Amino acid sequence: MIHSMTAYGRTEDSNNEISISCTIKSVNHRYSDISIHLPEELRSLEQKIREHISDKIQRGKVDCNIHIDKHHIHNEILSINQDLLKKIVEASEKINSNLSNSAPLDSLDLLRWPGVLEKNVLDPKTLDRSLLELVDETLKIVIDTRQREGIKIKKMLTDRCTKVKNVIGSVRKEMPEILKNLREKLSRRVQELSSELENDRFEQELLFLSQKMDVEEEVDRLNAHVDEVIRVIDQNGPIGRRLDFLMQEMNREANTLGSKSYDLHTSNASVELKVIIEQMREQIQNIE
Repeated sequence: MIHSMTAYGRTEDSNNEISISCTIKSVNHRYSDISIHLPEELRSLEQKIREHISDKIQRGKVDCNIHIDKHHIHNEILSINQDLLKKIVEASEKINSNLSNSAPLDSLDLLRWPGVLEKNVLDPKTLDRSLLELVDETLKIVIDTRQREGIKIKKMLTDRCTKVKNVIGSVRKEMPEILKNLREKLSRRVQELSSELENDRFEQELLFLSQKMDVEEEVDRLNAHVDEVIRVIDQNGPIGRRLDFLMQEMNREANTLGSKSYDLHTSNASVELKVIIEQMREQIQNIE
């Protein structure tokens, strides 16, 4: 099943003490790039959250934001990190001993120092299970969104594959008529030049031009690539890179078809093919 790389999900949970919200956003990316933003007191859970996300999402840029709101702030207990405070004071006194006019330490400045004033810290162990469950719930929303968009992308790719087959089918159908017109054009040109050309030489030149204009090989390869695209989009797992490679090959064959064109119909078919392939490629860039 095709999964898009674009999705958004948000969940929230709360009790009498805290409210926790989890937001996950994913966009297209060549590789897997997971960014997690956590409150400092929950930093120890970062690796577990990363593993939960990477198990479910194999490709894309994923941003996970965990936000905590604490209730009853007026009852919050504050404490001082005595060890850190002592080290700061000792370092300050050491520096001041080398200065002639040093300013005295201010208690408020010390309290503003990161880590000196501690609030009642949340215990990661008590939040471990509930937080990971919240992440999994958010991931489910994200994955469901990616699947729904993937279904729409699959339909679009299937429709474009049908168009490609129709275009190359028309080219194959017109080739005998194109060669016939070429033969007539060459015959008229020879007559206009009033030059005598041996029949064998004329046939040799016609054969040379026919081989140069032959697009049967390109048409066959385009057909094979389209069949492979149809097969791949029905597979499970990440398929974006495989489809991107197929688009490169299809575009190369369409360019070759255009370079061999001696006819307006074939030239138009080449341009139409490149337009369709580009439309497919833009959508495939968003597939996991």
